[in-house]
Amino acid sequence: MAKTIFGSLVLAVVLKLATANPVAQPAITSAPNLLEKRAASCTFSGSDGAASASASQKSCSTIVLSAVAVPSGTTLDLSNLEDDTTVIFEGETTWGYEEWDGPLLQISGTGITVQGASGASLNPDGARWWDGEGSNDGKTKPKFFYAHDLTSSSITDLQIQNTPVQAVSINGCDGLTITDMTIDNSAGDSEGGHNTDGFDIGSSSNVTIIGANVYNQDDCVAVNSGTDITFSGGVCSGGHGLSIGSVGGRDDNTVDTVTFENSEVKDSVNGIRIKASEGDTGTITGVTYSGITLESISNRARYGVLIEQNYDGGDLNGGDPTSGIPITDLTIENISGDGAVASDGYNIVIVCGSDACSDWTWDSVDVTGGEDYSDCTNVPSVVSCST
Repeated sequence: MAKTIFGSLVLAVVLKLATANPVAQPAITSAPNLLEKRAASCTFSGSDGAASASASQKSCSTIVLSAVAVPSGTTLDLSNLEDDTTVIFEGETTWGYEEWDGPLLQISGTGITVQGASGASLNPDGARWWDGEGSNDGKTKPKFFYAHDLTSSSITDLQIQNTPVQAVSINGCDGLTITDMTIDNSAGDSEGGHNTDGFDIGSSSNVTIIGANVYNQDDCVAVNSGTDITFSGGVCSGGHGLSIGSVGGRDDNTVDTVTFENSEVKDSVNGIRIKASEGDTGTITGVTYSGITLESISNRARYGVLIEQNYDGGDLNGGDPTSGIPITDLTIENISGDGAVASDGYNIVIVCGSDACSDWTWDSVDVTGGEDYSDCTNVPSVVSCST
């Protein structure tokens, strides 16, 4: 009986203690938030800035590149950014010299915002490569900026100076807006700049370029393939004008719904140009040129408006035009170029294959100063090569 009473007392004490001091339960930890792990802002500068920024690109929600000096033969590589990253260039970004293909800069990602701070510039000092040969021969020259695989992204206020060859390559993008970009290769006019294209666009959709200023020695804009592309409010000087193509001979040979509007082309070899490669297949449809001013093209102009389906590496250097890349639903309207073409150039040149140019709109096209081209071929009825 005594043992029973004692056992009962012990059990009562244990139960009382357990009630007064319950065993602690394990705390529930929330799943980690990757955004919380990213630093709000990271600044990189100097000769180590490019490597450090590339290595840290997933760790920073804002990347500030302040006076970065990129070593020779190196890409400033931001092609693996987290979504919704902001990249800001401050001061002067420079690159060392080496003969290689490049690119010198590459940015990719989704929801990316690229900005140039006030007074900032990207200066690869392309004159070190310029030899008058461009990408055709001579020194191996790096392409400058690969804006590739950008989705729902924007680039604003970049000032680019003296690229070795092509400046901005846009490829694999869907939803990219470029605003107020300047590409100034004007020094190449006298120092051997060549193939210094402003914007080369391929296999992209929903790309808008607003307020660009391009001074160069090749195409201001060349749309080689893509859909829903707009170039608006720009100035093109010294180059080869506003171009479609050349189209043909690539993996993607479709150009659909491209608009060039309210822009100025001056001191250039061409004003408006559409190039379909001879003997190839593809599609050019829904292209509009509207509100384009051609000014002082007479300094070097060969053609005010040039549309050809026999492109073979040089304007009108091909043979008979072919019909494998039809040009349909083309609108050219409100083009002002009175006296703009050189006296030994041609105002309007149209060379189409049989039944390959149709459904064109041609309205208020005033391009004069040069000669009438006598060998226009298969011209749509709404158009005249005579001015």
